[in-house]
Amino acid sequence: MIRSAGIVAAAALVLTACGGGGQIGDSGNQASSNKKMVLLPGVAAEPFYISMECGFRDAAKAAGYEVDVQAPASFDAPQQIPLVTGVLANKPAAVLIAPTDDKALAAPMKQLKDAGIKVVEVDTKLEDTSVAVSTISSNNEQGGQLAAQTLNKLAAGKSGSVLVLNTKAGTSTTDARAKGFEDEIKKYPNLKYIGQQYTDNQPDQAASKVTATLAANPDLIGVFATNLNTGEGAATGLRNAGKTGAVNLVGFDASPKQVQDLQGGVVQALIAQDPAGIGKQGVEQAIAAIEGKEVKRDIETNLVAITKDDASANEKYFYKQKC
Repeated sequence: MIRSAGIVAAAALVLTACGGGGQIGDSGNQASSNKKMVLLPGVAAEPFYISMECGFRDAAKAAGYEVDVQAPASFDAPQQIPLVTGVLANKPAAVLIAPTDDKALAAPMKQLKDAGIKVVEVDTKLEDTSVAVSTISSNNEQGGQLAAQTLNKLAAGKSGSVLVLNTKAGTSTTDARAKGFEDEIKKYPNLKYIGQQYTDNQPDQAASKVTATLAANPDLIGVFATNLNTGEGAATGLRNAGKTGAVNLVGFDASPKQVQDLQGGVVQALIAQDPAGIGKQGVEQAIAAIEGKEVKRDIETNLVAITKDDASANEKYFYKQKC
């Protein structure tokens, strides 16, 4: 979820259901009377997914669909799987879902598909590419590369260690961000990559891992936090250690708290996504599949790096707390 670097064009593009090259939906279903559509985000009450929900609601309602949104209390497969099962019983025309595990959600999501429900992945995705008709996500490897490039600029030639804080192994988006960062950071010999640590998507764990890493690596010069919760936790860890500003923190996403930390100098850069755009495009691809039109199988949106100096010019990328 990270998203100035001047590479935001694709995030703003609206891809039509007739976009070139893709999977064809089932024919003969162009006049479906089923006007129910469901969004299953990765976690409740998170600004990234709230912003996605806003885009989803606006697009689905504009197309005449009844909408429902159900999210687990935490980014956790055992909590999300019962929601998928519950949705199956109601048989909506389409389900947009951010799977919380790229393997564990495969079987429940396949049940949706087997029941004739169109499945669209938003943000995260399964390893099994046969379940969803379309996947809409940020170009997460590109986001990790952008984070490494930004951290190198912030270091301004100084040498030191850099750390990646990831969420949970098996989360497709954050794993891709970490990979992009790892590949890119090798280009900067002044920055010593000391690996990634997992936080279980808990801010308090991110804070404690930053504190422990500082104790073991006094030359720590940068931290890349791969999502909202790790970014907020890393900021707390740096505050507690009295290292605000001394260690450059690049976060992923642009929640209200992260933006506040950016403007206050606690965070030096944010890689922001376009979650509302992802939700909107998810609806478009779902409707194309329902109506038997051409569906674009994979859609990747670009991201933007935001610093304190250009924050006001990039306000449209700030995430919402309510629709």
